[in-house]
Amino acid sequence: MRIAIPSLVFLIFTAPAFAEVTAIEDVRRNQPVTVAGTVERFHDEDEIRLRDETGSIRVYLGPQPLQLELGQSIQVSGFMDGNLIRNELYAREIVLEDGTVVTIERGYE
Repeated sequence: MRIAIPSLVFLIFTAPAFAEVTAIEDVRRNQPVTVAGTVERFHDEDEIRLRDETGSIRVYLGPQPLQLELGQSIQVSGFMDGNLIRNELYAREIVLEDGTVVTIERGYE
């Protein structure tokens, strides 16, 4: 968003989410999505289960290490895969409780 003031231009940035936050129960395959919830479980060092009041979702965090804790609230933007057996959200951006934004820079293998 740009606000023009005589001879000055300011850029105002909002939270870098892909879109509005979607309830986990409303997430669909093969779609970009942003969800928010608490870290419910660690599957391994690069995968968690995120829960909101409507359900839970498996989230692949990518190849870079990220320090998270059980019960921590986060927002995740990414792409929901199309796997019929084990649906997974591939994170592209994570917003931590303190507002820190973590961008996942490497592609997924």
